[in-house]
Amino acid sequence: MRAPVAAPTDTAAAAVHVTKVYGHGRGAVTALDDVTVGFKAGTFTAVMGPSGSGKSTLLHLLGGLDTPTRGQLHVEGRDLGGAGQTALTVLRRDRIGVVFQAYNLLPTLDVAENIGLPLALSVSDAAEDVIGVIRGGARGYVVKAISGPELCEAIQRVHAGDVYFSPRLAGFVLDAFRGDPPAPLDPELDQLTLREREVLRLIASGYTYKETAARLHISARTVETHVSAVLRKLQLSSRRELSRWAAARNLA
Repeated sequence: MRAPVAAPTDTAAAAVHVTKVYGHGRGAVTALDDVTVGFKAGTFTAVMGPSGSGKSTLLHLLGGLDTPTRGQLHVEGRDLGGAGQTALTVLRRDRIGVVFQAYNLLPTLDVAENIGLPLALSVSDAAEDVIGVIRGGARGYVVKAISGPELCEAIQRVHAGDVYFSPRLAGFVLDAFRGDPPAPLDPELDQLTLREREVLRLIASGYTYKETAARLHISARTVETHVSAVLRKLQLSSRRELSRWAAARNLA
C-alpha cells in the first residue's frame, strides 16, 4: 500500500496512482489503471483519447462524482478520500462545474432558461452574500438545508416569474430593499412569465418570430408558443392588439 502523497500547491486537481474498476470477478472492467496526472491552476486542458479509454471516468473522479478503487484524488490541495457525501456535494456545487454528455437539463425549460435559471443555491446565509447575489440579478436564494420538495417548488416558482427565498432569509432581504420604490401593480402583466414578457416586448416592438428567436436564443416555434400563451392570458386576438396593449404600458 502506497503512502499518501500531497498534491503540488499550484495544482487545481490531481489523480495520484488512481485505479478504477467496475464490477467484480470475470466481469470486472478496469477503466483506469494506476493513473497519475495533475492539472495546474489557471490552465485549460483537453483530455483526449479513443472511446473507452477512461476519459469520462477520470473527469467524474476529479469532479467528485465517483470514488476510485485505489489511489488519491486532490482538488485545490484537498484529499477527497476523507470527504463525506455532504462535503463532496458542497464542493461540486461551489467549486466545480460539470457539463454532462447526457445534458441533465430541466425538460420543462429551453436551453437559455436552463443556463440562466436565476436561482442561487448556496452554503452561505450571510446577509452580504444574499444581497450581493440578488443585486446581481437572481430572483431567488436558498441554502443547503432546503429539502428536495422545497427546492423543486423554488425552481418552479422562479421559472414562473415569482421570487423565492428560504424562509429564514426573507426578513433581512425585505429590510435591505425596503427603501426601493415598489413597481406599480399590473395584474395582467403579472400573470405572464419572465420569458413571455421578453417575447411580448420584442414582438410588440416589431420583431419577427425569427428575429425574436435569434435574440433570445430559442426556436421560432417556441416564440410562437409563447405568443399564443400571451394572447390567451391577455384575452387578445392578434399581434396588432398585442402591440397596442404593450404600447399603452410603455413596454415597446
